[in-house]
Amino acid sequence: MTLRRGTSSDLEAMVETMTRAFADDPVWGGWAFPDRTRAMEQRRAFFRLWIAMSLRDGWTLVTERCESVASWFSPGTGDDTPEDEARFQSLARDLLGAHAPLFLAGCEVIEGSRPAGKRFHFLSLLGTHDAHRGRGLGGALLDASLAIVDREGVPAYLDSTNAANLPFYERRGFGRIGSYRLPEGPEIVQMWRPARA
Repeated sequence: MTLRRGTSSDLEAMVETMTRAFADDPVWGGWAFPDRTRAMEQRRAFFRLWIAMSLRDGWTLVTERCESVASWFSPGTGDDTPEDEARFQSLARDLLGAHAPLFLAGCEVIEGSRPAGKRFHFLSLLGTHDAHRGRGLGGALLDASLAIVDREGVPAYLDSTNAANLPFYERRGFGRIGSYRLPEGPEIVQMWRPARA
């Protein structure tokens, strides 16, 4: 299995993988985009923005053809620029209509719930294209990502939007440190993995 850093030339392939990987996710498959006739289009637009930010400010690890993608932000990175924020607000208004205020309020809850005053690598998104599930790609990608994180001796953090994935992360040293609920939506579990020497 070939694993490598993602580049800007991979953006559309990474977006396609994430869009499909999160189709049944309680947050990004249902709560965020409840109009099932437009959910793929909407998810694709937001994921394109978030992955582009990861390529610019953080780092991504991918399998050879982007069948699986891990989007990370290193300590001190990932803050929205004014342009990012304007694009995000515009996407919400243009694509979500009457659902936009609830979506934006939930995204503020997510942003505001991250551990304060601590340095950590943040796993923003991890997903495998639905045509390639069951081959161990996501696990291999996460293990390789964590090896990079461990070399820096820095903890890792993620927000798990799907309770079914908790054992997957726990097997790799993440522990539950809390949870919060989105407005009119599902619970998100906060997970922390201590630094490894």
